[in-house]
Amino acid sequence: MPMIQEPRASALWRGWTDERESERSHGDSGALTAFALLLLVALLTLVGLVVDGGAALTARQAAAVEAEQAARSGAGALDVGALRSGVVQIDSTAAVAAAEQFAVAAGHPAVASVNGGIVTVHVHYAVATAVLGIVGIRSLGVSATASARNLHGVTVGAP
Repeated sequence: MPMIQEPRASALWRGWTDERESERSHGDSGALTAFALLLLVALLTLVGLVVDGGAALTARQAAAVEAEQAARSGAGALDVGALRSGVVQIDSTAAVAAAEQFAVAAGHPAVASVNGGIVTVHVHYAVATAVLGIVGIRSLGVSATASARNLHGVTVGAP
């Protein structure tokens, strides 16, 4: 039994299909790579915002606690001369020194001021980023401000 052979495509037809495949494969060359690269950068940025943003929020809370405690420390610096005469008054110089020393001991320098018997402390520092450095953000700023005043005696309903 003789074998039946399939008809062969002509050289003209074969050449035309090869050219079309060649045009299709070279026209989009590299587009998927560029898309994947952009997607990777966007994904890393998103991960960086989550990781480093969470670290910045935690540092912000810690800065607020430090500022509150430093303000309380400053509010406790009373003027001894005024206290001996029966007046409770904050010694402004000692209060600023006490608040700033507390902040330095806590790990971050602060700026303190006294106005009208209220000690205000402002803490500001930078937190290094772990992931956002990939896109050029090396640190995030963290700041907090707190105030305190010295209360004496029985205070019902006073802030």
